[in-house]
This record gives sequence, C-alpha cells and structure tokens, in this order.
Amino acid sequence: MQNPPNLRPDLAPKARLVDSPRIGQPTIGMVSLGCPKALVDSERILTRLRAEGYAISPDYAGADAVIVNTCGFLDSAKAESLDAIGEALKENGKVIVTGCLGAEPDYITGTHPRVLAVTGPHQYEQVLDAVHGAVPPAPDPFIDLLPASGVSLTPRHFSYLKISEGCNHKCKFCIIPDMRGRLQSRPAHAVMREAEKLVEAGVRELLVISQDTSAYGLDIRHADERGHRAHITDLARDLGSLGAWVRLHYVYPYPHVRDLIPLMADPNSGLLPYLDIPFQHGHPDVLKRMARPAASAKTLDEIAAWRAMCPDITLRSTFIVGYPGETEAEFEYLLDWLDEAQLDRVGCFQYENVAGARSNDLPDHVPDAVKQERWERFMQKAQAISEAKLQAKVGRHLQVIVDEVDEEAATCRTMADAPEIDGNLFIDDGHEILKPGDMLTVQVDEAGEYDLWGRMVGS
Repeated sequence: MQNPPNLRPDLAPKARLVDSPRIGQPTIGMVSLGCPKALVDSERILTRLRAEGYAISPDYAGADAVIVNTCGFLDSAKAESLDAIGEALKENGKVIVTGCLGAEPDYITGTHPRVLAVTGPHQYEQVLDAVHGAVPPAPDPFIDLLPASGVSLTPRHFSYLKISEGCNHKCKFCIIPDMRGRLQSRPAHAVMREAEKLVEAGVRELLVISQDTSAYGLDIRHADERGHRAHITDLARDLGSLGAWVRLHYVYPYPHVRDLIPLMADPNSGLLPYLDIPFQHGHPDVLKRMARPAASAKTLDEIAAWRAMCPDITLRSTFIVGYPGETEAEFEYLLDWLDEAQLDRVGCFQYENVAGARSNDLPDHVPDAVKQERWERFMQKAQAISEAKLQAKVGRHLQVIVDEVDEEAATCRTMADAPEIDGNLFIDDGHEILKPGDMLTVQVDEAGEYDLWGRMVGS
C-alpha cells in the first residue's frame, strides 16, 4: 500500500513558473518534486540558469530541455519521480534528472535509459554542466536581467529559507542522510544576507527549513562571523528583527528548544509562536526501534513547559502508524499520548518500506489493513482535537496573511498556519479589496474541522 500525496510529509507547494522568453532564447523547463528543501534547490538551479541567459518554461512544449528534481523519501515518492521522468521524456525528450533519487542513478537509468544525465541532491554545478551540454547558453547581456532576489517558485509574499543541509541522525526508517549527507550548516551571516534580500523584495513570511533545524550550527561550532552566530536561538532572534513573520520547521525537541519559546511569546520578536516538530510516535519502545533522537519520555513535560511560557503556541507534528513491531497496545498508547499532548496540527502517514532503510529488516511488519485501520483511528482523534481547538478561536481577533483572492473569497492564513500543510481562514465578504501578501486583522466567526471563516476588522 502506498501513501497518497495528501498523507505524505515530504511534499512542497506546487512550483509556480512564470517567464516570457525572448526570440531565440534557450529555454529550460523544471519539474520540482519533494519537500520544501528540494524546492529551494530548484530555485537555486533556476536562478543560476537565468543568470546565464536561459528562460524558464512553464510547460514541456516551450522547453528545449527539462530538469526533473526528484524525491526519494518513500517508495511511493520514488514511483512518483519515475513517473514524472517518464512523462517529461514522452512530452519533451530531453531530460536531466537531479535531486534525492539522483543518488541512485542506476535505479533511474534502469527504468529510463534515455535521460541525458543524473545528478544527486544539491549538485548544482553538475546540473548546470548537463544543461550546457544539452542546450548551450546564449545570453544577451543587454536584455537578460536577473532580479536581485533570484528566481522564486513560491508566491512573492512568502519564501523558504534553507539554513542547513544534511542530517546527523540515523533514524531507521529514513534514507535522507544517505542521500544528502551529514549536517552542513550555512554561515549565519550568509543566511541573514539572503533573508534581507528576500524581505527587501517583498517577502513577508520566512519559512525556515532544514533536515534538523534545532541542530543548526552544531557542525561549525556555532561560529560567530560578521556579527551573527550560527545557533538557532541567535538566528531566530536575528531573522525576527527583519520585520517579516519567521516560522520554524523541522525542529527536534532538544532541551535548548525551550530557549526559543520566550521569543515566540514576545509579539515584537517577529518569531511566530509556531513549532513544527516531527515527533513520529509517542511510545518509547517504538521510538527506540525507530532510533529517534531526543528523550521521548520527557516530551510531554516539554510541551507543558512551552505552553506555560507561550500559551498561544501552535504545535504541528507528523507521525508514523504501522511501524514494524507496533502492537495494538503501543498504538493505543500513541492515541492516549495525543490526547494529552493536544497538538494543534497533525499529519500522519502509514509506514512504508524504503529501499536501503534499516527498518526494512525489522521483524513483525504490520499488515496493510491494520495500518489503514490505525491511520483512520489516529486521524479521527486528531481531527476532533483540531475541531475543538479551532472552535475555541471563534470570536477572537487574529492577524492573517492573504495567500489568494478570487471571486468567491480571500484565502488567508493565521500565525498558526503554514502554507499548504495547515488550514486556512476564509474571508467571503468585502474581500475584493485584498491582494496576496496583505496582512490584516480578522474576527473569527465560524470554525470547521481544519479551517476558519472570518471578517475584516482592521489592517
């Protein structure tokens, strides 16, 4: 059984490509699959290509060649990547493959031997070399101008900000460290320079991402260069000073995470009261079999401490059900843990074997039917918690950011909602005056299971 896209935690927003090539300009298409970290890689590749005079095509027909940035998180993600490569070959013919699945070139060429080149994740130079070989550059220095902020594949009012690459953990179900390597933190001053450019270009929300955000700077001994220290607490404080919302993703619950909470409780810090923490399970024995980091037994105590310091904090997490060896008692323990944790936003996916993962060799794999049944029970519990928490917001005034406006409504997000993965707040009266990127205050009038509805009361 494979997890459908809406159950998978490895998916980024759909890439948005808008470009108008000049006559005779070489043009490249991009299919970007996988997580937000891969989306950032796609943005960097396209930025380099635009700087060399290439135009970016939103479709196969208008491209001289196509880059497919693949995902290898799960077997279902690998299958999706192979399908995307096949479609690009069929529709265009000239295809260059990069990304996580590129770490297994034989796996790709065994199915699609006609691809022009295969490169691994964040191998930007090799991708550019492959593009040059397939479609030589022909820049016009008087016409081809690159925006200072580079090429963005997200709406202009929010942007992902990748602060490190790789991961030092060895979770048995995950092969991402094998594909992307060990932790490699970017210098804090380089992160800040990129963030400053983004905010100057109109970005109003920075989504901080990495494989392990709370470990940021550990590999470079929290170096302090040019007035910025490579530690997540210092970086969060510095980013918050830029005037945009700052949202943290993929934070492991280490003890020093507690130092971030006072910043989140300060409405003037810029750091949103939002933590995206991949707990994965609640039972200590399952977590031990997963080889998960951090002390699971203290997690509920940490959650209570965070909420004591910042009552409005939003906690999002993802979980795995049906992990090898998971007993009914361990699963019921997880449900009880969820009852006590009262997490605001929860995603869940059913365990899948992934080629190369150590968890494949564990005994007592859970039957697919049992995985499905447990997933349904888990989501029923999570949905009830979400509905109750949202209902408690009715009547409150909340600040929101506008993502889209159409004839029917404005689709907005509160501080508690990350784009694509969390809920929305809809305004369907007087919304015609709004535009994407606007920030305003609304009164919540109605709540559903995952979304809110409200009306404008100020900006």
